[in-house]
Amino acid sequence: MSPVPAIVVSDLSVEYPARGPSASCVALRGVSFHLEQGQVLGVLGETGSGKSTLAQVLAGRVLPARASDPGPRISGGEASVLGHPLRKARKRDLAEVTFHVGYLPQEAAATLEPSLSVQDNVTLPIFERDERYPRRTAGARAATMLDTVHLPLSVLNKYPYELSSGQRQRVALARALVLGPSILVADEPTAGIDATVRDAVIDLLGQLRGHPDFSAVVVSHDLAVLRRATDVSLVLQGGRPVGYGPIEEVLADPTHPFVAGLARALKPPAQRAERRPQRGATRRAAVASESAGATEQTGTVDERGGVETR
Repeated sequence: MSPVPAIVVSDLSVEYPARGPSASCVALRGVSFHLEQGQVLGVLGETGSGKSTLAQVLAGRVLPARASDPGPRISGGEASVLGHPLRKARKRDLAEVTFHVGYLPQEAAATLEPSLSVQDNVTLPIFERDERYPRRTAGARAATMLDTVHLPLSVLNKYPYELSSGQRQRVALARALVLGPSILVADEPTAGIDATVRDAVIDLLGQLRGHPDFSAVVVSHDLAVLRRATDVSLVLQGGRPVGYGPIEEVLADPTHPFVAGLARALKPPAQRAERRPQRGATRRAAVASESAGATEQTGTVDERGGVETR
């Protein structure tokens, strides 16, 4: 018997209903994709394209359990997570989804409880589900999670304000993984952290991707994340899908003007400049050739299409 797909999204539309003076807003329209267990999906798009709404819906975090509750509604199509349909999900169904889906929200480091230690922050999802869970066992689990995200055990008794932004981000990731989820939904996991920690987080996502029973949805504008940590990517514009497939294939052969513009913007500056008319290119090439024999030079392309050497 074949395993249940991690996520199946079919012609999904999500709408924020009107509330008071605010009109209704359609956040997603006609989104479809199929994610098998063991695969990682990247999601990218412009601000307001519905990326975060999609992440929150798939994580089971925003759908109202009752009609009177605030939050977005699935107004068309369906989304199923590990075989659980979300469109008419009840409170118990959503609890099942949130148990199996770890969620790393945008600016996750800022969501840590400042009055709790790192250990208590990491184990918070455990005690939210079972207040009588053995604290020693929970502490051991927290230690395992810190090791997973490459943090020293010495931070267990520290508080969020004592950590760097990158360390706080990894504590938030440990918290998202503490229940041993089958799926991780991460919204901009590398935003707002320095380059060194960014690479460590990307490497960690890549390592998680290597587990055959682990799936993820990673929202990111970071091309390095999409290249190193995802199998396929979904491009959204205005809530609609405009590209889907391995990220290099999507950018190499864009089928939508937005994706084509994205591909041009993501090219290295030198590659973009090669397509521009360059006045006096022959003369500059000759000068560069004469200089090359004397010393090795590095070059960058200036805004006019010329080459600056240093």
